[in-house]
Amino acid sequence: MGRHAMTAFPPVVTGLDVLQRGGCPRLRGLRVGLVTHPAAVNRKLQHASQVVADLPGASLGALFGPEHGLLGEAQDLIGVRDGGDPSARLPVHSLYGDSFESLSPTPAQLRGLEALVIDLQDAGSRYYTFQATMLLCMEAASRHQLLTVVLDRPNPLGGLVVEGPSLQPGYASFVGIHPIATRHGMTIGELAQLYKSERGLAGELMVIPCEGWRRNMDFDQTGLPWVQPSPNMPTLETAYVYPGQCLIEGTNLSEGRGTTRPFELCGAPWIDSRKACDRLHSEALPGVVFRPAWFRPAFHKFAGQTCGGLQIHVRDRQAFQPVRTGLAILAALRDLSGNHFDWRREPYEFVTDRLAIDLLLGGDRERLGLEAGRTPGEIARAWEAEEQAFHKRRQPFLLY
Repeated sequence: MGRHAMTAFPPVVTGLDVLQRGGCPRLRGLRVGLVTHPAAVNRKLQHASQVVADLPGASLGALFGPEHGLLGEAQDLIGVRDGGDPSARLPVHSLYGDSFESLSPTPAQLRGLEALVIDLQDAGSRYYTFQATMLLCMEAASRHQLLTVVLDRPNPLGGLVVEGPSLQPGYASFVGIHPIATRHGMTIGELAQLYKSERGLAGELMVIPCEGWRRNMDFDQTGLPWVQPSPNMPTLETAYVYPGQCLIEGTNLSEGRGTTRPFELCGAPWIDSRKACDRLHSEALPGVVFRPAWFRPAFHKFAGQTCGGLQIHVRDRQAFQPVRTGLAILAALRDLSGNHFDWRREPYEFVTDRLAIDLLLGGDRERLGLEAGRTPGEIARAWEAEEQAFHKRRQPFLLY
């Protein structure tokens, strides 16, 4: 297990459980839209749609599903149509279609509603899109004078560490909708407060906090069930490596989609697994070891082809630096790929004039640095001032 030793804490109570236990007087008499997905469950695994439908005095009028859909069945970058849940007996609106405009609720979808309740389990990374969906919903609610209620949930990576570059001007997208650190160390409710302030949103925002959560907690110390928030986030281990390993998505290398270990595995048919691990072990990255691995994706990049590469094994979550580690992995695999390597050049998250890697990193500095021969360590040193600035900037919005 490495240094994952668990300290006993009282069970954490999510914002959804708090809402169910005590109700919400502010929602009484209001017709409500619920923005949610399969991971929005209470301690008994009852879904948010059931809890909100049973709220005394409130009326659930519509459901909104983020990327991957209300049911969480759609793979990455796959548009989702409205509807799709025959048991809902309510309008079901998709907030992930075939254009950037489809990511926000439309006036027609909001017609007749008086409040939006948002219950989404985030994964702690800027490019994990559920917090971007929340911001777009907050902006729509503000334009239409709707109350926004955010039901808070723990950040699965804890709330102490800030890591990675912030967003540079000109690189905003669905995977970088606001200038925050790559690993932001905030809950979705705290992000809602930061977004309301820094975007100057006039609409009323109410955050229902968790009870019992502490910033030094791992998710497996909360006593809460892990329900995968998206198809390729099956475990807490996935969430820990994701802030760095999602960078592989911006290349022609496999990030392990189509396997049972997405983001923990990465590689390509031409990668020498042992050379990759030897290179990375020579860099003495903290809290992590690398195992030579071979895998054959069932779908996605290199479907049906055997890939060489590696599996990440996090041995010390407190010491592990996922973004710096991810950049080091990217640099190593790029060097070992020779002429096989390329950046992903297809349109990405509805953006056609920026490379995916630049959107993920929030700018082109890191890509240009690698292309110029700079080491990952040299590149990451430029992040330190940004990390310190964001750590200070977020302080007024922290709830725990």
